[in-house]
Amino acid sequence: MVVGLGNPGPRYAGNRHNVGAMVVERMAADSGVALRAHKARAAAAEIRLGTLPGELPGPKVVLAVPSTYMNESGGPVSALMKFFKIPAERLVVIHDELDIDFGAVRLKFGGGEGGHNGLRSISKSIGTKDYLRVRLGIGRPPGRMDVSDFVLKDFSATERRELDFLIPSGAEAVELLVHRGLDDAQNLVHAR
Repeated sequence: MVVGLGNPGPRYAGNRHNVGAMVVERMAADSGVALRAHKARAAAAEIRLGTLPGELPGPKVVLAVPSTYMNESGGPVSALMKFFKIPAERLVVIHDELDIDFGAVRLKFGGGEGGHNGLRSISKSIGTKDYLRVRLGIGRPPGRMDVSDFVLKDFSATERRELDFLIPSGAEAVELLVHRGLDDAQNLVHAR
């Protein structure tokens, strides 16, 4: 299951904090499916991710975006995992990351939440920090700007132009992760 984190509604749609949701929405659109409301308080869709050798359809993946606020993401993620029978080690969470330069993509398994309320909520709700993460760099706030103000602001005009590269890079990282596993995907993604 691939979950993109963000906050619901048009007020937050262009925020830095919503870049994870933007990637999942792009993956759904590229697959020709619409994310639909699910009883787990999320929008979700099942897709086949990419193609395998011999032009066979790729593995089944559930795409999801919680419809709750970021700090309540865990409830919907936990409910979706139960509904679709997804173990924690097959959960991929896509999220914004302050500690990575803007535009960079990094992959990891487990570890701390780095103050990210969406990750903290998920870890608490599913009872483990051991799940895959696709970390999309948004950089640090300028000067003395408060972190929460920074993540809840829309991307700058310059950053918006770069989103045309960051969002597809995030989607490609997910596909590599699902198809090739963490080690191979890290070697390919982190080398860029």
